[in-house]
Amino acid sequence: MAALPVEILLGIYLGLLVGVIPALIAWTLGFIFKYVTGVTLPGFGVSILAIAMAGVNGGLLALADESITSNANAPRIVTAIIIVGMLALYAHSKGDKMGETLPKRLSLSSIGPRTLSEDLADLISGGDEVRISVVGEVADMEGYPPLPEELRAELRNVERTFPADLRLDELESRLAERLQTEFDLGDVSVSIDERGRATVVAAPPFSGLSKRIGDGRHAVSVEGLVPTGLARGDEVTVITPDAQVRGTVVSAKTDTGGDTPDVEPRATEEPADEEETPKPVRAPTTAGGEGRLTVAVTRTDVQPLLRADRAKVVVESRGTRREYEVVSMLRRADKQFRRVGVRAGNALAGRTLGSANLRDAHDVAVLAVRKTEGWLLAPQATTRLEDGDELLAVGTREDLESFSDAVTASGTGPRGDD
Repeated sequence: MAALPVEILLGIYLGLLVGVIPALIAWTLGFIFKYVTGVTLPGFGVSILAIAMAGVNGGLLALADESITSNANAPRIVTAIIIVGMLALYAHSKGDKMGETLPKRLSLSSIGPRTLSEDLADLISGGDEVRISVVGEVADMEGYPPLPEELRAELRNVERTFPADLRLDELESRLAERLQTEFDLGDVSVSIDERGRATVVAAPPFSGLSKRIGDGRHAVSVEGLVPTGLARGDEVTVITPDAQVRGTVVSAKTDTGGDTPDVEPRATEEPADEEETPKPVRAPTTAGGEGRLTVAVTRTDVQPLLRADRAKVVVESRGTRREYEVVSMLRRADKQFRRVGVRAGNALAGRTLGSANLRDAHDVAVLAVRKTEGWLLAPQATTRLEDGDELLAVGTREDLESFSDAVTASGTGPRGDD
């Protein structure tokens, strides 16, 4: 007879060797019963079944039968029985937990990328864009204060347009980002179905003025003649008897004989295609006149503004926006822009821009590539395109149509060596 420690080690080895299959069966039973019926099998009964399946003669009777316990191999057998029972209990608990957490409705369509339904979604611009509308009640986010009713009503009426070839998860992230930016929300969660209907859960803004001031800046209010058309973010020079201070407009208010908002909504127009009618948009600008201006300035410029009873406000130029000139020139040349998504299996996935040879094959130019880390402007020919990337292409309407069809057709499109 071997020493007791050796017998225990041999028992552990034997238990691990013969307990693998019983443990697997115990996991399967725990998972199936919990997933299908929601009932948890008794762990003690599963362990007894596992020990019996392990083929250890006598099963649990070895713990009580004197003839078995007095055998020379008794420590080895008892240790093996304990190991098999422990394996079965552990596997059963894991299977039961997985059966509880696994979604009950699981299909191949839910595992793959979710996309919009072309038949049910509200497609516009010839099917190139989709209108996403918020439906139902805007819910409060757990752990945050409730939304003000006025803000909740504005969110219920939100409608935004996005490229129609985006996956639903990309649409959800873009709409959430836009809502958080436009309404200054503390947090927001968006869920979009295949019909383009969005369900929103949002948290109210955490604060007002303090969120609009950058690090190392201080907000100071001055009274004076506020120029017409002033908006948040404008660069201004505030002139006082002691100094000239440059700052960024945080808010503005003009005296019109009653209370007015920080910035007064004013209708303007944005450029549009020749085929479309220009739509009015609301730009938050001041109406002009005597009022009060709040600017973000450096710490050293705070005191001159605080000492002044009145100041003059001069708007600073931010320079010529050359990108607008480029867009205008391209549109006059009958060029248009389109976003095209790269998906696994289509003509561009896994290839570089140089090998795709898009300019010669489709007469389109790629101005930017949107990857997970952000936009890549003026991409190089060595830029490799991956699943989930997005291209910003420019060309005529016909060329863009041809390019989009070639990209979305699996296995087609221009080929070349990397």
